[in-house]
Amino acid sequence: MDAIWKRLVPLAGILSLAGCAAQRYQADPIVASATASRFESRNLADSALQSFVEQNLGHPVSPWPPATWDLQTLSLAALYFNPALDSARARVAGTEAALITAGARPNPTLSIAPGIPSPYLLTLDFAIPIETAGKRGYRVQAARSLDQASRFDLADSAWTVRSGVRAALLNYIIASETLELFRSEEKVRQDQVNILERIFSAGEISRQSVDLARIELSKAHLAISASEGQIDEARAALAASIGIPVAGLRGAQFSWPGMDKPPDAESLSTEEVQREAVVNRLDIRRALAQYAAAEAGLQLEIAKQYPDINIGPGYTYEETHSFFTVGASTVVPLFNRNQGPIAEAETRRKEAAAAFLERQAQVIARSERALAVYTAALKELSEAESLRKLQENQMQITRQAIRSGTDIRLNLNSVEIQVWLLARARLDALARAQRALGELEDAVQKPVDPGGVFGIAPESPALKGLPKNLNR
Repeated sequence: MDAIWKRLVPLAGILSLAGCAAQRYQADPIVASATASRFESRNLADSALQSFVEQNLGHPVSPWPPATWDLQTLSLAALYFNPALDSARARVAGTEAALITAGARPNPTLSIAPGIPSPYLLTLDFAIPIETAGKRGYRVQAARSLDQASRFDLADSAWTVRSGVRAALLNYIIASETLELFRSEEKVRQDQVNILERIFSAGEISRQSVDLARIELSKAHLAISASEGQIDEARAALAASIGIPVAGLRGAQFSWPGMDKPPDAESLSTEEVQREAVVNRLDIRRALAQYAAAEAGLQLEIAKQYPDINIGPGYTYEETHSFFTVGASTVVPLFNRNQGPIAEAETRRKEAAAAFLERQAQVIARSERALAVYTAALKELSEAESLRKLQENQMQITRQAIRSGTDIRLNLNSVEIQVWLLARARLDALARAQRALGELEDAVQKPVDPGGVFGIAPESPALKGLPKNLNR
């Protein structure tokens, strides 16, 4: 009996040491009021944001916060703050953990069979599992492909965030410029009403002419109120796209250098756009990684036709006698050869291939349509610009005629009103062109404008070292 316990004590010590390496659960509760309070405290003056922006721009930003925020700096702020990236980062962390799991070797097994009721019987078996046919390699290969796919997904989410910032900034600037145009028109219409009032007082026109002018002036007042509301809405949308409350934008000024000069359509070709869409789009690259994972999964299931082996020593104590053995065991593939899982894996690979081909066709079609829409929008912008210039020339001629005494101020008002109307038409055309350019950039997931913001890829510096759990 003592001999048995002398053998069991070292075994118990080994098991105790193995248990020391076990991880323990750590609670990480979410308190809604606390996370909401931290969100409300976010703003563009954040010192940690300054470090993140400077790191990605490659130069210091002084003063901080900057006097004006452009698309590039706002996009970096969104990559820093926007909570939409948290789930993508969590998926990357999950695939990294899955890669560790895939590469882990199976633990050996130990079985103990004490004699009952006799205390003089004891059997110990220690078995080391040996994976055959390269199963571990295929498992790691599949996990590595899925990890790569999750990184493409993170970059895709980052591009979506950047695209949202671009659209929100464009809407804000267009709304601001539209408001200024309406205010300029309002001044001209007010001057027109004043002139018509004097002419009416002289009895040279009817009250109807004055009333019609007042109606147009009232329309300008309403347009100004509507534009002010659109600016507030655009500002809220911009804050949401960044991932901060509206109060976090307090005091910030925004600019978009070169917005009035989108790139010419001649600089873009259908073949170039298609190539960029097929090669550069993150979802295409993600689909390829997912297909590689499905293919590795099929190889793994085929390898599972060959059973693993368990080999190891055994020890038996019986009535003061000790017996040592070396044994091996395996699963006998008598009733099946893993046909079902192999067929399922083949189906998953076919689905991944079909999903890739479908996505590729959609991307090509989307890029062609986006280029056509952008080309048409540029033509409209060019025509609107030509009309505006012609009207401005007419305004200069009218002003000269007034100075020479051959024309009256009222005629200049009419021409100026037409100038502001055409300026709004030109601004609307510019907005459509910039939105079409944004759709084209989304189609290829790459800045088309040479002066545009940085591109986004899994290896982009802007995606490295992103803050985690900002909300918590």
